[in-house]
Amino acid sequence: MDPPVIAAIAIGAILGLILIIWFFTTWNRLVKLEENVNNSWSNIDVLLNQRYDMIPNLMNIVKGYASHEREIFEQFAQARQTAAGCLQRGDVAGVAAAEGILSGMMPRINMVAEQYPDLKANENFLNLQNQLVSIENQIADRREFYNAASTNFNKAIQMIPSNIVAGVKKCERKELWTVSAQVREAPQITF
Repeated sequence: MDPPVIAAIAIGAILGLILIIWFFTTWNRLVKLEENVNNSWSNIDVLLNQRYDMIPNLMNIVKGYASHEREIFEQFAQARQTAAGCLQRGDVAGVAAAEGILSGMMPRINMVAEQYPDLKANENFLNLQNQLVSIENQIADRREFYNAASTNFNKAIQMIPSNIVAGVKKCERKELWTVSAQVREAPQITF
């Protein structure tokens, strides 16, 4: 064989090896980014389920003091059920919308509590309220991490040349958890 042919084969083999290494490295990076998104969503799932389990207990305590505030309890139960269903389906936009409704209703529950001094002093009510506030803060932190992980993944699957591997892997954009307009507005307290 001629030396130029051997050199061309060697260069081709080296370039092929570099291409294969790049492909697998990029594939593994996309897997890692996608798993970060899945893990962050699982963390949110755990916290939301804890909160959804607490809400009926809070509602039952409030009901004992304010049984005539029936409409708010029905709306709260409906919003909780909707949120739990969306969470079960992994519907990020649906969970965000339902969470916006629930968050908007929390001030109404607190307003009911303000009208009943015995309820405000109830140790179970205060404990549940404190736990919910703690979980709300954790959810906000996890939501921020989820959005960051999703953004990193979304950027990676769109950027050249990793978008080639993302296309082969059939990666799809991850939805960000956005705050609904309802949460941004000042809550209207009416009874």
